[in-house]
Amino acid sequence: MTGPVRVLLVDDHAVVRDGLRALLATRPDIEVVGVAADGVEAVHVARDCRPQAVLMDLAMPRMDGIEATRRIVAATDPPAVIVLTMSDDDASLLAAVRAGARGYLLKEADGADVVAAIHAVTAGQAVFGPGVAAAVLALLQAPPVRQPPPFPQLSGREREVLDRVAAGLANASIGAVLGLSPKTVANTVSLVLTKLGVPDRAAAAAQARAAGLGRPSP
Repeated sequence: MTGPVRVLLVDDHAVVRDGLRALLATRPDIEVVGVAADGVEAVHVARDCRPQAVLMDLAMPRMDGIEATRRIVAATDPPAVIVLTMSDDDASLLAAVRAGARGYLLKEADGADVVAAIHAVTAGQAVFGPGVAAAVLALLQAPPVRQPPPFPQLSGREREVLDRVAAGLANASIGAVLGLSPKTVANTVSLVLTKLGVPDRAAAAAQARAAGLGRPSP
């Protein structure tokens, strides 16, 4: 990267914008190319000024920083967004990361941290300030939430049979695959229809396919 990093400042408080502008004006390696007082303005200014980094507040009128981040990073060759906020809760952090933010700093961060974060995100890194780093680690280390299987009212065997019904197999073929007699398969299909509250095999198959069953194995 040649020349100073082009930065857009987004905050609905003029004192914060002025303070950041004054801080960054002392840095020959950073150039403030635009300011915005809300998310709507931020999207327009980012499109016109083509910054390389954006310092983004979250709580703003008209459009919050989450939605503004989402729209800005959706553009071609988007800037790296660093959220700079008072909000240290997990919900705000997750929402910002999911929207595409590359950094998340609390407003208590000192000037050196802000400058370092600007250079880090424009170099392709992700930056999380000391106040939220522990929360990021905890969220990353949390075990994944297991999704319940479809049709919990069915037994495992009934779900296996329904899966084959959804795949279009006849009773004899289902029995051959699962090691069951055709009569057992027929009885199981009848139980499945009753438990699902559907009138026939076709309706059960349609409901199963809508829930993701009946797909060929990868």
